[in-house]
Amino acid sequence: MADETTMDGRTGLSEIERVVDIFVAPSKTFTDILRNASWWLPFLLMLLVTIGSTVAVDKQVGFGRVAENQIQERPKQAEQYNNLPADQKAAQLASMAKIYRVTSYGSFVFVLIFVAIGSLLYWASFNFGLGARTTFKQMFAVWMYASLPRLFTGLLSIVLLAAGVNTEGYNMQNPVGTNLAYYLPDSAPWLKLLLSFFDVIGLWVVVLLIIGTAIVAKVPRARAAMVVLGWWLLGLIIMVATSAASS
Repeated sequence: MADETTMDGRTGLSEIERVVDIFVAPSKTFTDILRNASWWLPFLLMLLVTIGSTVAVDKQVGFGRVAENQIQERPKQAEQYNNLPADQKAAQLASMAKIYRVTSYGSFVFVLIFVAIGSLLYWASFNFGLGARTTFKQMFAVWMYASLPRLFTGLLSIVLLAAGVNTEGYNMQNPVGTNLAYYLPDSAPWLKLLLSFFDVIGLWVVVLLIIGTAIVAKVPRARAAMVVLGWWLLGLIIMVATSAASS
């Protein structure tokens, strides 16, 4: 609650103040997580934007087009698909479109699972690796609030789709031009994946994760950066290597 006080006597932040401060004074939000590790408002905002952007894709692009564009993103899969008889192509496309529609509307579930796994890795890394005494719930709250800049990706996607921008070539995995991969559609899949990691919004989230984990774990930011960037780099290497091996 907003009228709760912190250990030093200051009034705690409301949920709305936390959301606003993540963009203007993130340290205040993360410090307040030490008082109360709730994360319901970032989740609610994420849910609303996710549903809004999915509806926009459904109406302006169609999941049949989404599925076809995703097939063409992978040369081996595209070659196999293009060699199928017309009836099999239609059946495969319809099946993929249904899967993309269901997973897109329910993507918030996968986000929660991803955040839970990431928070567990951070909690273990800081507590057992650096001797911190933080909790899983605090790490989960940090990750949820640090992810708030990703709302801009969803909102920008809604605006662009409503304006009819790039509906034919829409790429669900990289919907807006906040990274170089968006502007190099004909590059190798592994290269596009590599470039997509260096995304303005994504790097903003990484910086917030460093600030937030340092505060809740009560460690220097340099040590927090080693943990956050270490896991980020490991994820990059695994995903790019997997893409290169399969393309």
